[in-house]
Amino acid sequence: MPAATPAVSFDPALGLAVLRTPNSVYAVRIGADGSPRHLHWGPVLDAAALTTPRSPADSSFEDEAAADELAPQSGARFGPAGLQVRFADGTVGAQWHFLGPRIDGGELRLRLADRRYPLAAELCYRVRPDSDVIERWTELTHTGDDAPVTVHRLDSASWTLPPLADYRISHLVGGWNSEFQLHRDRLPVAETTLTSRRGLTGHHAGPWLALDDGTAEEEHGQVWSTALAWSGSWRITVHRDPVGRTTWTGGFGHEGLSWRLAPGETLRTPVFAGLYSAAGFGGASRAWHAHVRTRVLPEPERDRPVLYNSWEATGFAVDEAGQRRLAKLAAGLGVELFVLDDGWFGARTSDRAGLGDWTPRAQAFPDGLRPLVDEVHRLGMDFGLWVEPEMVNSDSDLYRAHPDWVLHAPTRDATELRNQLVLDLSLPEVETWVHRTLDTLVTGNGVDWLKWDANRPFTEAARPGAPDPDRVWIDHVRAVHRIMDRLRADHPGLRIEACAGGGARVDLGVLARTDQAWTSDNTDPVDRISIQHGFSQLLPAQAMAAWVTDSPNVTTGRTTPLRFRFHVAMAGALGLGGDLTHWTAEELAEAAELVARYKEIRPLVQRGVQHRLTAGGGVTAVHYATPDGTEHAVLAWRPTTRFGHPAAPLRLPALDGRARYRDLDTGEEYDGALLRHRGIDLRLPPGDHASRLLRLRRTDRLTNSTTGS
Repeated sequence: MPAATPAVSFDPALGLAVLRTPNSVYAVRIGADGSPRHLHWGPVLDAAALTTPRSPADSSFEDEAAADELAPQSGARFGPAGLQVRFADGTVGAQWHFLGPRIDGGELRLRLADRRYPLAAELCYRVRPDSDVIERWTELTHTGDDAPVTVHRLDSASWTLPPLADYRISHLVGGWNSEFQLHRDRLPVAETTLTSRRGLTGHHAGPWLALDDGTAEEEHGQVWSTALAWSGSWRITVHRDPVGRTTWTGGFGHEGLSWRLAPGETLRTPVFAGLYSAAGFGGASRAWHAHVRTRVLPEPERDRPVLYNSWEATGFAVDEAGQRRLAKLAAGLGVELFVLDDGWFGARTSDRAGLGDWTPRAQAFPDGLRPLVDEVHRLGMDFGLWVEPEMVNSDSDLYRAHPDWVLHAPTRDATELRNQLVLDLSLPEVETWVHRTLDTLVTGNGVDWLKWDANRPFTEAARPGAPDPDRVWIDHVRAVHRIMDRLRADHPGLRIEACAGGGARVDLGVLARTDQAWTSDNTDPVDRISIQHGFSQLLPAQAMAAWVTDSPNVTTGRTTPLRFRFHVAMAGALGLGGDLTHWTAEELAEAAELVARYKEIRPLVQRGVQHRLTAGGGVTAVHYATPDGTEHAVLAWRPTTRFGHPAAPLRLPALDGRARYRDLDTGEEYDGALLRHRGIDLRLPPGDHASRLLRLRRTDRLTNSTTGS
């Protein structure tokens, strides 16, 4: 048998590096100036047959047609530079000499050294045999022993599209209570910058984007997409130039920052991952979901529990007796995790005081948390606890003892948001204190789950007088990641939920050490449909916390049926958050039945293959299937209805046209080809806020069928 084609190869005669995934090829050629230049990213082909693009115009005002893998600010380069450095003598930019490749299995490192200055870089790539995702990052090293190098910009990677007839960008925008709104727009001939300057990933934008030629659809068309694994400030700049080339470059930090690279020091960027799919936006999402499950999320094989969170029921009016009542009701519904939210500690009776004093409030918990934890465990549930370890109120014992621990500039007034300041976790003593505090809480109280919140962005984030004052923007995030990693290592059963005033810290970096993310503080099911749709562009339902709360909704005032609220929340990691003491006996019984139904479909929702669907009449749906196509669950919603516009049949393209399927609730059987091409009548009830859960099982395969798949 012929030898398998290696995932990574390098041809020294051609200066050609090739990375292969199951459905794509990525190729780089070393340019005449020693810089790695992009050659191909897309369908499988013979990269050696490709030639480096020639300049589109015979003009001294145009740079080389082949785009850089990471552009320095030197030579005839006039687009956004992913690497910007300044040496002690004032010289800017890098001019590379290629030192050769280093290949280790699926990892490629292209090694570079500046021709005259003590600076080296490695452009790093990683592919895996079961994924089309390419992970990229950069490592920059000061190789001398003299003056430091100033780094104004160090991106993880730059990406390049092939020439297309047109270009369209898909990205996520929003705000608090309206995160993950998907926008698709024609890409202008200009530089388009997506960024967060807030120290967090951000409510208003996310470090994911997708590009296509404007014709891709949910299940058809070529799509190129990337995602940055960073939980702090970031920037991605997309450049469509007037002569038909489209590139983008991205990494940590934002404009106006710089870092000091000391002799012998290496600065490593976060991973910037990319994916090519020929199966449309849905195909790209499914490939990302598989990558996140297998290569990002910790313990993806564990069910995300049905949880109850006390916040909307109590606010800050927290006490042990009230929490016991809620816990008993939650256990009766089949809840598996009870989470005590804000208000349990210090002088915390409002958001004005107590943050940072992580000891139980004596008036609310006279004997500490342990009696409540033991009761929750006795009821058969795990116990979770809300914390906000990166923040502090000025009215707190912690701040009074350590005012120097917050992000601040001595000659500037401190900005308080939500009556709180940000602890500077880039200080080793603060990182140590936060870890020790959380470790003590978990160990001393038998805590099974931490909801880690962060309710404000950074301001006055620098360290005046320090040799590298802007390093705080990097070091704080890495301290958060380290603390999470240490807690999980020291407490193997512990699980963590990422939260930041809703969905302001949701990215591949934080999800590498948390089990799920709180998607939005907005739990209105109508609003949640679009929020969850945007979330699913990159991330699987397993990572998406989704709650059923009270009606009218506390955010929008909208009144919706309990079943509709459940069906929307069942599309993710299901949780409950209403005041159960005010639910009627009928509502509690219906909720228990729906929790049980969710547990039946949970393996499909949390580990299945997801398809996003639409039908006429305002119906949208998500379809989850086992990888072998045997079991299927469809959750469909119609928020509003119009007279004379009935819902059209919902087509189910994930089904096998050669098979038959049984509705597990009605017993009806269907031909797969019929459901694929004509669709199923959902029989939604009349009126607004209609929904349905459809469960199908493949029963057999048709023989001698002419219907096809």
